[in-house]
Amino acid sequence: MKTLASLLALGLALAATAPAATARTAPAQTAPATPPAPSPPYGTPISLDAAQALIDRAVAAAARGNFRMAVAIVEPSGELVAFARMDDTQYGSILVAQRKARTAARYRLATSVMEERTLAGRIVSLANDDALPIAGGVPIVVDGRIVGAIGVSGATAAQDAEVATAALAAD
Repeated sequence: MKTLASLLALGLALAATAPAATARTAPAQTAPATPPAPSPPYGTPISLDAAQALIDRAVAAAARGNFRMAVAIVEPSGELVAFARMDDTQYGSILVAQRKARTAARYRLATSVMEERTLAGRIVSLANDDALPIAGGVPIVVDGRIVGAIGVSGATAAQDAEVATAALAAD
C-alpha cells in the first residue's frame, strides 16, 4: 500500500518530467468605455389620438410587408394607451407586443439594443421578469422627451423593429 508521502513524491516526479505548460497571459486590459449619454427624460404621456395614429401607421407598414402583427402603444409608465391586432395575427403576439412597448418605455431604450447586448453576452436582463430584450419595442420621443413607446410583434424581431420604426418615421 502506498503512503500519502509516496503518492505526493510520485506526483512531483511526474510534474517535473511533464512538458512545460503553455504560458497563459492575462486578458488584455481595455480602456474603460465612454459612458453612454443619459437617456431622455420622460414627458407628458402620449395622447390617445397620437397613439391611434401610430397604430394606423404601424398597421399600414405591416400590411405593406404582408405581415400579420399586434401593435401596442404605452405611456412612459408602460401602461397601455392603444392596441391593435391585425386579423389572423397569432395570439401570442398580443402580450409580446405589449411587453416590448413596456420594456422600451420603462427602460428608455429600444429593445433591439437590449437584444444586441444579450446576444453579446450581457445576459443579466434575462433574469429580469420586467424586461423583454427582443427587438420590436421603441421609445416614442417628442421634443427630446419620452412620451411612450411602441411595441410590435408578429414577424421576426428585425421585421417587428422595422415596422415600429416605420410607424415612428416623420410623415
